[in-house]
Amino acid sequence: MSDPFREREKAFEAKYEHDEALRFRITTRRNKLLGLWAAGELGLTGAEAEAYAHSLIEYDLTHAGSTDLLDKVRTDLTARGIEISHHRLDLRAAKLLHEAEAQINAELVGSAPR
Repeated sequence: MSDPFREREKAFEAKYEHDEALRFRITTRRNKLLGLWAAGELGLTGAEAEAYAHSLIEYDLTHAGSTDLLDKVRTDLTARGIEISHHRLDLRAAKLLHEAEAQINAELVGSAPR
């Protein structure tokens, strides 16, 4: 006989794992979008812009702080003479997070079995 409490616990664990994986994908996509936006501000295009975006993804994976990535972007922009406030950068990141979430959700709907 199966234990309904154990089955429920397994279901909660599976949902938690799914939610964490989804959150990771969305955050990674946001970081890429942020990197591409910042690359544009820095005058980078093509492969250079993609490389910069990828470097931000890697940077976020190796730096645990919640503001480290935005501080790096702001520092990179400031080094090129582009002034941006913390507030404006936070707003840009928040907007891109929503965009990333919409993109990932659209991909998941598009790949769902019919």
